[in-house]
Amino acid sequence: MPEATLTKPSLTLRIGLGKLFGLAIGLAVFLILPLVSPETSMMFRWGILFWYTTLGAIIGVFGVYTEHPILGLPLPWWVRATGIGAWMNLILTMLAYDELNSIMSKLANIGMSAGLSPFWFVAEGAIVGFILGWLLTKLAGEGPKTLR
Repeated sequence: MPEATLTKPSLTLRIGLGKLFGLAIGLAVFLILPLVSPETSMMFRWGILFWYTTLGAIIGVFGVYTEHPILGLPLPWWVRATGIGAWMNLILTMLAYDELNSIMSKLANIGMSAGLSPFWFVAEGAIVGFILGWLLTKLAGEGPKTLR
């Protein structure tokens, strides 16, 4: 991986940018959600805002690892970030299944989905994770050199 373009590799920068980009995604969902599903609770909306902020921070932290710490296998950014995003959104889906199912129903009513399962949020998490991982690696570097 080429050196970071913004500055020398930095874990602090990775985490900060991860939070910032996660906050931007969470804020977009926070603002768009009432347009799609007006009865969505404020607690769920705030939870989504904080969820994506935390997801960005977690992806930033795990940028230190370029190989699996136990197995010693290569762990490129796109595997790490995509896996973390999918895993975290699987947990979100399991915790808030009913709320997400209601949102998916509303999307189906306005023709944006065909009554899809809430578990599609796992794929959405993988995509968000991939994008965040790419951005953070490009802007703040990766690997143990981010600790220096």
